[in-house]
Amino acid sequence: MIAVYVVIGLVVIFLFLFVGTFNSLVRLRNQVRNAWAQIDVQLKRRHDLIPNLVETVKGYMEFERATLEAVTNARNLAEKARGTGAENQARAENELTGALTRLLAVVENYPDLKANKNFLALQEELTSTENKIAFSRQFYNDSVLGYNNRTQMFPSNVVAGIAGFKPGEFFEVTVLEEREAPRVSFGR
Repeated sequence: MIAVYVVIGLVVIFLFLFVGTFNSLVRLRNQVRNAWAQIDVQLKRRHDLIPNLVETVKGYMEFERATLEAVTNARNLAEKARGTGAENQARAENELTGALTRLLAVVENYPDLKANKNFLALQEELTSTENKIAFSRQFYNDSVLGYNNRTQMFPSNVVAGIAGFKPGEFFEVTVLEEREAPRVSFGR
């Protein structure tokens, strides 16, 4: 009779451990999803700012049409990539970041534009949004790291395998130019 109680006790303990581990994996997976949603909010904010920025710049930059078109095309591609997964969306957003960087570099050649209040306000908003995106990406990657560690370490990896938890994708820089430090020149 004691052996039956011991077996029942072990089964109950195992069930509690399984449920506790499962619940912690669900919490971590939801944290990863929330972190991605925070990135998505900031990316949407950036996408909303870009048409205003392009319109403000258009009047000053008649000869830089290719740069403006590249920003507009990159924004449209980034909009289409929303909801297609972290890797696809990261690639599209990295392209948009590169196009915006090129636009802001070209703006340096237009002193009147740099002094325009609308442009300055939009540039400040865009800079603020880019900072928020960077912090959101960092939080997302931290969340993915915690989740992946939990799903890959024993004994929670057993529960993760049984319950079908898949590893999260990191938000990584894939455009090599973004990994390089920007060049600053005060010469003309």
